[in-house]
Amino acid sequence: MPIFIDRRLNPKDKSLGNRQRFLRRAREELKRSIRDQIRTGRIADADAEHAVRMPERGTGEPTFNNARDSGRRQHILPGNRHFSAGDLIPKPGGGGGASSPGNTESEDDFRFVLSREEVLDLFFEDLELPDMVKLNLKEILAFKPRRAGFATTGSPTNINVGRTMRNSHGRRIALRRPKQEELDAILREIATFEEVPPSAAARQRIAALREELDRLERRRRRIAYVDPVDIRFNRFDLRPVPNANAVMFCLMDVSGSMGEREKDLAKRFFVLLHLFLKRRYDRIEIVFIRHTHLAQEVDEETFFYNTQSGGTVVSTALEEMHRIIDERYPVHEWNIYAAQASDGDNFAGDSERCIALLNGKLMRLCQYFAYVEIIDEREAHIFGTTENGTSLWRAYSAIDVKWPNFQMSRIATPADIYPVFRQLFGRQPPSLKRA
Repeated sequence: MPIFIDRRLNPKDKSLGNRQRFLRRAREELKRSIRDQIRTGRIADADAEHAVRMPERGTGEPTFNNARDSGRRQHILPGNRHFSAGDLIPKPGGGGGASSPGNTESEDDFRFVLSREEVLDLFFEDLELPDMVKLNLKEILAFKPRRAGFATTGSPTNINVGRTMRNSHGRRIALRRPKQEELDAILREIATFEEVPPSAAARQRIAALREELDRLERRRRRIAYVDPVDIRFNRFDLRPVPNANAVMFCLMDVSGSMGEREKDLAKRFFVLLHLFLKRRYDRIEIVFIRHTHLAQEVDEETFFYNTQSGGTVVSTALEEMHRIIDERYPVHEWNIYAAQASDGDNFAGDSERCIALLNGKLMRLCQYFAYVEIIDEREAHIFGTTENGTSLWRAYSAIDVKWPNFQMSRIATPADIYPVFRQLFGRQPPSLKRA
């Protein structure tokens, strides 16, 4: 492996190491601000520009200064006519309290506007995404040619006959190209004169007509019926278009066992799923369903931040999802994706009801169904070596075996989100892809 040694001299009065540490601090501050904005904002807003503030106190590079409270220094100060030794000098700003206005200068925080690509880079960096996957998620690869007027150059297969003939007709009228009817009329007149006995006047008229016929034919040959300047080609532009409509169902347990850590991990997974779907579909709708012992469709803010007490009955969320699909999202028009996040707790006996709902109804309607179980970091090594787990995990294991469009995994830390996401969506069965 090659080793590079940077022997460039530092700029005057600057330290390259200090500058690099400053850039790292600034990047960490930006990452923290992006995480906070995504955590408190809407999922769809993660794929947009963000305005980020950086405190002014963290933007200065470290420097060496003399300590004012130690050492021995000598200063020569100019004299004055207003003060003597021992006089008290009033505080600048009139000596008012903290709430009184002052006339001292202050500096505002720096404000950065990060582009969509920069926001995704900072967001993906915390999730440990490979660079190639970052580019794939940020690009829109679905394009379709659309009519965009006419062009003077192009492929012969794209010639617009109607526009070409219209241009040809206008040019022939402007240049007064002889019509075929004019030539036919002269030929008929010549034939008429040739039928009668020739006379001097007839011979002169025939000569004049033949001269006029020759002139018109030469003019007709010079002025083409269709000239290259008349040809117009259909012009097409590649524009991103939706492959189809997609709806993303976000299901989450909001009972007391789901704390802020669990909800934060769930939101990160939902954001990544939304970006994955947006790469393939232009029109995406997000439906949020939260549940305790009862399930309800809510907005995003209520979904993530409003607290609710009660037990845990997962089947209520699945029933609510099926009701919404029947009412608003016909399967022949929508690609249906579902992501469920839970800590695995469920009411005794309800897991069998969940199996019946998934086997009998939902899995036949869903393009894909992903279940992520959020576990404690201390339990990660235990669940990594055995399939024994929560009651909901054991119940969903039967669904995982039967349906290829159902995937399940566990998440313990933010770094686990991408490997789990890749495991869930890396290989989609071809039979489940709908146009």
